Amino acid sequence: MQNAGLEYDYTVSKWFAYLAIIFGIVGMSIGTYIAFELAFPGMNEWFGQYGTFSRLRPIHTNVVAFGFTLSGIWAAMYYIAQRTLKVSLKENSFVHGLAKAHFWLYLLLAALMVTTELMGITTSKEYAEMEWPLDVLTVVVWVLFGMAMFGMIGMRREKTLYISMWYFIAFFLGVAMLYLFNNMEVPTYFVTGMGKWYHSVSMYSGTNDALVQWWYGHNAVAFVFTVPIVAMIYYYLPKESGQPVFSYKLSLLSFWGLMFVYLWAGGHHLIYSTVPDWMQTMGSVFSVILILPSWGSAINMLLTMKGEWNQLKESPLIKFMVLASTFYMLSTLEGPIQAIKSVNALAHFTDWIPGHVHDGTLGWVGFMVIAAILHMAPRYFKREIYSRKLMEMQFWLQTTGIVLYFSSMWIAGITQGMMWRAVDQYGNLAYSFIDTVTVLHPYYTIRAIGGLLYVTGLFMWAYNFYKTMQSDKVLEKEPAFASPMGA
Repeated sequence: MQNAGLEYDYTVSKWFAYLAIIFGIVGMSIGTYIAFELAFPGMNEWFGQYGTFSRLRPIHTNVVAFGFTLSGIWAAMYYIAQRTLKVSLKENSFVHGLAKAHFWLYLLLAALMVTTELMGITTSKEYAEMEWPLDVLTVVVWVLFGMAMFGMIGMRREKTLYISMWYFIAFFLGVAMLYLFNNMEVPTYFVTGMGKWYHSVSMYSGTNDALVQWWYGHNAVAFVFTVPIVAMIYYYLPKESGQPVFSYKLSLLSFWGLMFVYLWAGGHHLIYSTVPDWMQTMGSVFSVILILPSWGSAINMLLTMKGEWNQLKESPLIKFMVLASTFYMLSTLEGPIQAIKSVNALAHFTDWIPGHVHDGTLGWVGFMVIAAILHMAPRYFKREIYSRKLMEMQFWLQTTGIVLYFSSMWIAGITQGMMWRAVDQYGNLAYSFIDTVTVLHPYYTIRAIGGLLYVTGLFMWAYNFYKTMQSDKVLEKEPAFASPMGA
């Protein structure tokens, strides 16, 4: 219940919601374009060097991972924190100022990131392409976010921290640690007097660099794509359904399980490499153990709907969130399977890997950000969601897109792995590399079509949000639970 006389300030939350919509459309449109480039390579020549797969792929990855996803997370955090802590950003001008500074510096950082990557200025490290000046700015943005969040926690009227806030705190601390250690780099110009002033090289080398990179890379998934998204579903699903969380104890058990186990799983990216064998085995073992806390959270959410499954018929938002939990279960089973050494020998470097990544990002992360922002829209603008039918169409269109995407990549990846390993009676490779490229063309085309369907759904989402802002169906009272929707 909202405290009498307490008016929440959604300004910063709304700003981040707008960004999430923009970055989602931009980032995933680029992703769909480069998916078509793989199916039809001639498209690489359409825009010269700026339109090639190699130039656009880092932009797609970073705009989706650190543009769309982070913007959606921060929109949710500034909304959830006020309501679960029973504070308003209006109450403290300093904390409010920190939150606004966080937004504007983040927007500047995002613009600089896209510009430099389009120019080809990167470190060439996965999920860590930005050069050192932007890394410094990232740290400033992160500190501002932390100060704003802990400022609200310090002001709180609610003594008990709801489980969502535990996950947001872990998100802040985990990413801070990972980012600082992985981005230790040496600016070459200031050390050697040669090269561009913004260029740098990693402080680590060889196997050590690979170890630190994939400790960071896998845990970027853990602490950006998992931990804060779990925080979101623990708030929005109970609020939208009117049901209490099935088990608070299970939520805490899953929390501590994720915190301990996830940090040790990154070694599965380096199986059959120069990394010591015991580290590879540790990565595999902890990846399999990771099923337990991951499924603990997902099952907790699904059981929250126990006895209320009829709401799936009535509410598209419940559909989005329940299917998000289901995709979370799927991807957190598939990943550990791929981390088993014998399976990894087949799967590594194949298209099965992006198939795994995208059923998580599109189904789990994407659906949760979409649902969260549509849940907040009536509370932001005090208006009904414009169209239930449009949300239903979006849900089924995007679900179809995801299924086409990951199923085509599963088939393509396993086909690749089998063809690469096949030998003739003399022990020679049975297929050339170009043979595998040729046979995969239909699957690449299906993947691109799946991506196009998903992006079409994003435009429907943006339109529904925009029309909600303008709707004449004004709400006299903020909905306590289920979001009111038009026809």
